[in-house]
Amino acid sequence: MSPLLYKSALIVGAGSGLSASLARLFAGNGVKLALAARSTSDLAALAKETGAALFTCDASQRDEVDKLYVDLDAAMGAVDVVVYNASYRVRGPVTELAPGEVERSLLVSAFGGFLVAQGAAKRMVPARHGAILFTGASASVKGYAQSAPFAMGKFALRGLAQSMARELAPIGIHVAHFVIDGGIRSARRSDSPDRPDSLLDPDAIAETYLHVLRQPRSAWTWEVEVRPWVETF
Repeated sequence: MSPLLYKSALIVGAGSGLSASLARLFAGNGVKLALAARSTSDLAALAKETGAALFTCDASQRDEVDKLYVDLDAAMGAVDVVVYNASYRVRGPVTELAPGEVERSLLVSAFGGFLVAQGAAKRMVPARHGAILFTGASASVKGYAQSAPFAMGKFALRGLAQSMARELAPIGIHVAHFVIDGGIRSARRSDSPDRPDSLLDPDAIAETYLHVLRQPRSAWTWEVEVRPWVETF
């Protein structure tokens, strides 16, 4: 197994699901952590468990992202892994969608990803080292009925990841996009008794992120799809 070459990480859009699994796994591998979210009130226990620093940030707002990086630089220095895990979803028939809600979905899912990734790249490019990871979804590659805003945002995030990977990989920055193709298991969402393993285990997803971070640069990937073994695609 290749050694982990990264020492610190920022997870934006942190919460109790995949982000928590990533935080625990990163901390268990000696990575110094920062967690950012619009509200950090529910993250105190996770921060205590992982030793993470907490930052309040609405990733869709440029001034808040700028402040996040200024505060992060002062507290920890430039981190060498940034994970963008934030998104906003609104559903409904296209004829009934509220334009403001659609705008919010695009701002959080796509524009926020750009702002956070740009801030990361500005710090990583001079060092010619780092990793920027984007969390996608089934909607990154499949637009479902009555879910147009989510697909619009996730398609855009995937395009951002692909473009950044082609631009930054040759100078030593690993950019990767993860298509989470299926529901994620949680305390509020469990497998159906007649379909065991029908949901993705967030700890297993986190292991895939860590695997990508351990990839030798001679064989980097820019995108990984993960889905339960019983999921059709």
